[in-house]
Amino acid sequence: MQKEILKEKIKENYGKIALKGNLDSCCGPQEVCCSETDTVSKEYISSSIIGYNEKELRSIPEESILGLGCGAPLNFADLKRGETVVDLGSGAGIDVFLASKLVANKGKVIGIDMTDEMLEKAWKTSIANNYRNVEFRKGDIEERIPVDTNSVDVVISNCVINLTDNKKNTFKEIYRILKKDKRARMVISDLITTKEISKDEINANTWCSCIDGALTKENYIKSIRDAGFQNIEILYEKNYMDESHFNDGRKIVSIVVKAIPN
Repeated sequence: MQKEILKEKIKENYGKIALKGNLDSCCGPQEVCCSETDTVSKEYISSSIIGYNEKELRSIPEESILGLGCGAPLNFADLKRGETVVDLGSGAGIDVFLASKLVANKGKVIGIDMTDEMLEKAWKTSIANNYRNVEFRKGDIEERIPVDTNSVDVVISNCVINLTDNKKNTFKEIYRILKKDKRARMVISDLITTKEISKDEINANTWCSCIDGALTKENYIKSIRDAGFQNIEILYEKNYMDESHFNDGRKIVSIVVKAIPN
């Protein structure tokens, strides 16, 4: 399937979620996927299951919480005051707003997304709640991240890299924007698989649900290493979907990966 078709499907899918909430997407923990809970409760429950602290969630605007993701990268990022952070696939802004509190007034958080509806939602939320150290930019992260080279302390992302077709180039872009010192780091949550499928088997809807685009652990780590990262560590690993969900015996696993550019 052509990557242009996949990108348009992703934009369409997540644009609908931005406008209507996470009612139809299952790009979230399976414990609450397609449950009978009301929308707000489902989104809070979903975010809590994948690792977000409920007290922290209550400290940010409710409209930024859409119940998407497969982990909580901020739990592992160890953000410091004054750091510059980039969130790839920032959506409605959940991690941007959480990170903004951690880096404080002298720090900055930049959210990158390619979906207009998500960007508009996030901007409106930031303005309405007077967030002064955040901004949101439109960008296709596998083509070029709209951030200066060697300018970022931390790159975070939550279940987004698997949506890209050219993952190696995405990681190269992350490497490009990170500062080249021992403190700079990439900390991302994502999904991997025990068995990759061929391009002929790809289903656009399943790709948008963060499944069909997943790489094996070996290929995922190789893509990061090929982009220039040397120090790569899997900090967390948890089963996400077992073989009962598929006809080919594959499993989906949620991981948190940390990589240092130098």
